[in-house]
Amino acid sequence: MSKKLVKSGIIVSVMTLVSRVMGLIRDVVIANLMGAGSGADVFILANKIPNFLRRLFAEGAFSQAFVPVFTEYQQKHSPDEVRELISKVTGTLGILVSVVTLVGVIGSPLLMALFANGWFVAWLNDEPSGEKFELASLLLKITFPYLWFITFTAMAGSILNTRGRFAVSAFTPVFLNIAIICAALFLSPKLESPELGLALGVFFGGLIQFLFQIPFLLNERALVKPSWGWHYPGVVKIRTLMIPAIFGVSVSQINLLFDTFIASYLMTGSISWLYYSDRLLEFPLGLFGIAIATVILPALSKKHVNDEGGGFAKTMDWGVKAILLLGMPAMCGLILLAKPMLMVLFMRGAFTVDDVEMASYSLMAYGSGLLSFMLIKVLAPGYYSRQDTKTPVRYGIIAMVSNMVFNVIFAIPFGYVGLAIATSLSALLNATLLYRGLAKANVYKVSKQTGLFFGKALLSCIVMVTVLIQLLPSQDIWLQQVFTQRALTLLALIGAGVGSYLISMIVLGIRPWKIKTGL
Repeated sequence: MSKKLVKSGIIVSVMTLVSRVMGLIRDVVIANLMGAGSGADVFILANKIPNFLRRLFAEGAFSQAFVPVFTEYQQKHSPDEVRELISKVTGTLGILVSVVTLVGVIGSPLLMALFANGWFVAWLNDEPSGEKFELASLLLKITFPYLWFITFTAMAGSILNTRGRFAVSAFTPVFLNIAIICAALFLSPKLESPELGLALGVFFGGLIQFLFQIPFLLNERALVKPSWGWHYPGVVKIRTLMIPAIFGVSVSQINLLFDTFIASYLMTGSISWLYYSDRLLEFPLGLFGIAIATVILPALSKKHVNDEGGGFAKTMDWGVKAILLLGMPAMCGLILLAKPMLMVLFMRGAFTVDDVEMASYSLMAYGSGLLSFMLIKVLAPGYYSRQDTKTPVRYGIIAMVSNMVFNVIFAIPFGYVGLAIATSLSALLNATLLYRGLAKANVYKVSKQTGLFFGKALLSCIVMVTVLIQLLPSQDIWLQQVFTQRALTLLALIGAGVGSYLISMIVLGIRPWKIKTGL
């Protein structure tokens, strides 16, 4: 089982790496086109709202509720009953998401007034920044249908993942990035408002993602005629699990959106600086945290269905150990190399050195919570795989309320950076509560071996940080370098950090490439 998990994790990580690299290229193109000005703020927010709902209805809550039930049907029911479940879920979900999408397109001004209240107030008062509200409402009409496409893309991905076809869904986001890049390069420059071209890129990117997975579903005999099934037993179980999971799995997204709400009252550029920071945070989070969580959920669901308590705990321990191995050095590197990464990736065109400075502060604040974000991705499946979505909801409510309190405490003195600090602190609280709940229920407790592993990884990170501090050039040197020099220097620093970390782990008796023996 360990070899299969590791192999699946590697496949997902490689495909996710390709997707994340394309995502970075997309953000580089957008930064070059619009920088961190008002146009960038408007597009980012218009794109963030359907993506927020995507996490709620599609990749987040739905997947966490659908995978355990679908796994149970595959283990205990006939192929015809499995296909019937797919039919009922597709039909029921299709009608509901179609209604939500239609309401979102028609009511885009109301949604924008809710999520960007600062712009709405400016529009009411005929202030110059009120133009952001009008443009954002128009863009949202174009980007909102992305929710419909990505919901069924996520369902297809869940089916394929449960059947061991992880690479397809992990690679699918590449098409969205390609569509936005093409729109930015070939369509936006021809328009008076470049943001419109990017919004169209989001729309067509979602359509391509949806169409890409259809042949793979056909190959798995999982493409069936949709039918309404609100009261079908499998659908009842999924929606019962999904309703609380909508909140529990998306606490971090709600926090980020709440940050955006407050940022709409702050200086122009705040939303963009937070966005670019979050995008760099998402790179290691998607590459390691989400990849491990993707392969661990079906494995945990099977352990629970087959009543393998010992195997369940060992699989959880493997996931936590993998997160510690990869997440701790990634967190330290993200904080120390915040400015160099922003300079290399975004400092060109409309994205200035001042934008690098401002975005680096929020990136360091977000980076401090990376390990917590990654642990949530692994600890939450410990509940969802057992079809327990209520407990994470309680913890999610506590974390979200705490985030609001943290926002008040930190946003007043630190502005948009305070919002990032608050998000990281609420993630730490959420991860702590998730682990404590599993431990109290005797479902999973960190083994002594993993505790020792954590100590050695921490010492190795201290060595890595010491090495990087000694090698890190001053900002003046970075600014004097041309792009190629900056890129090579950054790669050398990353190589030195990775090398010092691995050497330290080996000296301390850990063989990172043999982590599969943890099972």
